[in-house]
Amino acid sequence: MAKTLEQISYNMSRIRSCGTVHEKRLCAVLCRRGFYSFECNVRDIPGQPDIVFRARRLDVFCDGDFWHGYDWEHRRDDLKSNRSYWIPKIERNMVHDRAVTFSLRAQGWTVMRFWEHEIKKDADDVADRIEAYLRRIPLLP
Repeated sequence: MAKTLEQISYNMSRIRSCGTVHEKRLCAVLCRRGFYSFECNVRDIPGQPDIVFRARRLDVFCDGDFWHGYDWEHRRDDLKSNRSYWIPKIERNMVHDRAVTFSLRAQGWTVMRFWEHEIKKDADDVADRIEAYLRRIPLLP
């Protein structure tokens, strides 16, 4: 059954760019492990990373599968409505993500990106990877 424009509009209005379920889940796992020195959705860092460990210069992004183009070569064909809007929109997001990652790395940040489905499937594994980075002894300049 096709959705009305009002239903689509309502559904789109409920989508949040910050504080998503998978971000909150990852933050909760990190807190349970004793990591409290992070900030969420930091506006003064390019790309507004979802989780930032400033002291270790680590930016963590929790990318939504749809919005950031997970498995894009195959999934773009799944879009059925408003393709002329969504395909360029998602492809712009993908280009923006690469540019943000490049810019942050050039500024000396470490960037970790995780897909929404990775966090949903096994947030502990994602937290393991973050923790492994944070537990490393930093090299002195």
